[in-house]
Amino acid sequence: MKILFGVQGTGNGHISRSRELVRKLRSDGHDVDVIISGRKEEDLREVEIFEPYRVMKGMTLVTHKGKLNYIETMFQLDLVRLMTDILMLETAGTDLIITDFDPITSTVARIRNIPSMGFGHQYAFRYNVPVARGNMFEKYTLLNFAPARYNAGLHWNHFNQPVFPPVIPALLYAENAREVIKEKILVYLPFEEVEDVTAFVESSEGYEFFIYGKVIESRDEGHLHFRGYSREGFLNDLMESSGVVCNAGFELPGEALHLGKKLLLRPLDGQIEQQSNALAMEQLGYGMSTQSLDVAVLADWLQKPSREPLHYAKTVDYIAEWIGSGEWEELRKYTDAAWGETS
Repeated sequence: MKILFGVQGTGNGHISRSRELVRKLRSDGHDVDVIISGRKEEDLREVEIFEPYRVMKGMTLVTHKGKLNYIETMFQLDLVRLMTDILMLETAGTDLIITDFDPITSTVARIRNIPSMGFGHQYAFRYNVPVARGNMFEKYTLLNFAPARYNAGLHWNHFNQPVFPPVIPALLYAENAREVIKEKILVYLPFEEVEDVTAFVESSEGYEFFIYGKVIESRDEGHLHFRGYSREGFLNDLMESSGVVCNAGFELPGEALHLGKKLLLRPLDGQIEQQSNALAMEQLGYGMSTQSLDVAVLADWLQKPSREPLHYAKTVDYIAEWIGSGEWEELRKYTDAAWGETS
């Protein structure tokens, strides 16, 4: 099958899960052509698995100090470039378009009437899952930013809906487990300024904080360990940590739940998806959330015990099987099978 695969490049989570599915689809014999949008090519890291791939401008969400800036987001939008990329995109012979929240491939599929599949957490919100209160613009954007005909939505729990478990990197399955260090805490708050994160964690003595995000160069300052981008280093620190403090995205919390890490989520202000994720996390009893970098909340959370690992299924195997089967209307058959393997 010839597949055009669009990846929203603004978040590492999109790239992480799409990396796993693209690898699986190609190993199954599909011809997969990849487009990455929303991030400059020079800012992309460890995307060699997608080669050959193309980079397009697409649309990027602008944030500042933990808050989504809608005005700046609109100002940076280049509609002429966006429409040019859509109209000029070659799709001859394409059997299926898969979009991981990429608006270019989503729009191309609609304009040219090519079967399309949405892959990612955002597509779970088309079903009855927890949704935070938000204005109509936020809800409309979540559902219509990159819609598709069929939806492979992902969530931490099935909520009795036809959604798949999270996609977990191959490195994080049990046979690759590392010894957990009780005092080690992974901190990933990419929407916050480094100085704000430092002030948030520095007073918590007795713990070793490994801080990723807007860190340029790796360095150690007492019990604070600042780390620049490294996917392998990040996953190793995740496996060794007893807890994770992060924004309320989807991929990292899913990986932490898979491994049995306790979680403290700080949802991005003005972002209904992250607010909904924080709500779901607390409703499920899987972790805590805080609406600000509250030192008192952190101190309370640090005293909490770790939780049991959820051991999610190898989700991409089930999604790839669903895609290859052509039974795209039979979604529940494959989601139920994936949850059946999850402990």
